[in-house]
Amino acid sequence: MILQKKTGDRYLIAYSREIDQKHDSEELVRQFRMVYTAKKWIYARAFEGEPSVDNFRLEEETMPEIKDGEFLAKAEFLSVDPYMRIYVLSYPIGSVMIGGQIAQVLESKNSDFPVGAYVFGQFGWRTYSICNPVGIETRKPYVLPDFGGLPRSLGIGSCGTVGNSAYFGFLEICQPVAGETVVVSGAAGAVGNLVGQIAKIKGCRVIGLAGSDEKCEWLREIGFDWAINYKTANVEKELREAAPNGIDCYFDNVGGQISATIKSQMKERGRIAVCGSISMYNGKPEKVQDPQIEFVWKQLVQEGFSVHRWTDRWFEGIEQNLKWIQEGKIKYRETITHGFENMPKAFISMMNGGNIGKAIVQV
Repeated sequence: MILQKKTGDRYLIAYSREIDQKHDSEELVRQFRMVYTAKKWIYARAFEGEPSVDNFRLEEETMPEIKDGEFLAKAEFLSVDPYMRIYVLSYPIGSVMIGGQIAQVLESKNSDFPVGAYVFGQFGWRTYSICNPVGIETRKPYVLPDFGGLPRSLGIGSCGTVGNSAYFGFLEICQPVAGETVVVSGAAGAVGNLVGQIAKIKGCRVIGLAGSDEKCEWLREIGFDWAINYKTANVEKELREAAPNGIDCYFDNVGGQISATIKSQMKERGRIAVCGSISMYNGKPEKVQDPQIEFVWKQLVQEGFSVHRWTDRWFEGIEQNLKWIQEGKIKYRETITHGFENMPKAFISMMNGGNIGKAIVQV
């Protein structure tokens, strides 16, 4: 017979010799196993337009015992990001909602992931996860490096996928040169603000576009030379004032009409890195003037990217961004929502521009 005592979201399972004489009592009486009940958010209904709470369903499941090569981890911080709105469309309804998280290893049969270690993993929206890293080619889980007293949440922000998107996407594709003019759209978001700060480190003049006066003020505080509230300003006019000689590099997070306006003011041989197109994620694509003429006459170069192209250099980006933060050259900001039950709320808010810096859920 099995005795169970619930402790939070865990059950302590004890096998009793006196109650069940059929088993090897000496072994079983010493055998205690924590059984974890995971909460998980399910992608329950296909997105149509803006996400709503009806797109998600909260479920529970009991975690099985781990097998050789596996580890079990408990979520501490979970990420909500714009890419989830598009990437999850390739998953069947009923799947666990996708996403990265920082988690602590509770049980392990994998020496690379010892008990007590904090890891980053693409485990999805769930409180407990079992992972076997063997066979995972991209988006591999890894043990967090030492952040030297800085918060672990940076592992899903400036010192994680977000930071690497800014570091590699901007430096490798735009290849900025000191003195050049750089424009960043979605500049107060998780990736955009880092791109702007890295551009300043490289000696560039930086213009950021964001969706509120508060966000624009913060961009100025962290070193942007010019900030434009695209919701209230005449973007075309302000760009000409901010960059009268044209734009050398554009880091695109939004797409749509804003990007079309920015591209129309680029210099010859201007470089464009496309990280996202959030302005068109929730609805129908915007109609913009055909940009091909600009690309031909100005010989513009545009390249989209997935950050996992640089998996083999992953820790280069993390270590460099961490060093810049420790030196005070990069400032970070997080918008934290508390409670796993608020994952959909945090995601919806982020998709509507409710965050400044990285949007995070703390369990």
